[in-house]
Amino acid sequence: MNIGLILVIVLVLVGVWLVAVYNGLIRLKNRVDEAWSDIDVQLKRRYDLIPNLVNTVKGYAAHESQVFEKVTEARAKALSAGTVGEKQQAENMLTGALKSVFAVAENYPELKANQNFLELQRELSDTENKIQAARRFYNGNVRDFNTKIQVFPNNLIAGSLNFKSREFFEAESGEKENVKVQF
Repeated sequence: MNIGLILVIVLVLVGVWLVAVYNGLIRLKNRVDEAWSDIDVQLKRRYDLIPNLVNTVKGYAAHESQVFEKVTEARAKALSAGTVGEKQQAENMLTGALKSVFAVAENYPELKANQNFLELQRELSDTENKIQAARRFYNGNVRDFNTKIQVFPNNLIAGSLNFKSREFFEAESGEKENVKVQF
């Protein structure tokens, strides 16, 4: 009788532990999904600002059409990106294209003084800061989730329930280099 009771207690404890691990995995998975959604919200805000910025700059720098085409193309690629890796690559391309728009704007003092341009520039800068914060939040949640599914004995449960590691949202190697300023 005592052996049966001990066996039941062990089975209950193992069951409680399995439920706790599973619920923890689901909680972390949902945090990662929420963090990715936060990035998407900020990227959408950025995508909405870009056409206004391009149109404002176009009025002053009509002969810089190649720059505007690159921004438009990069925005379209970023909007259609599906996976984290594709989104990351498209976003890095878009960031580079936006830098060239601001470089063009430097050549037009009237544009730099334009209130609409200044407001768009401020909003875009604010959005970029929010995107960076959302990326850090996402990466922190990915780190926690990946750690949870990789440590023993959680990895046995995570593997059998098909939980997969998530990708970090990383800066492109070009963004890690020093900026070259030429006059």
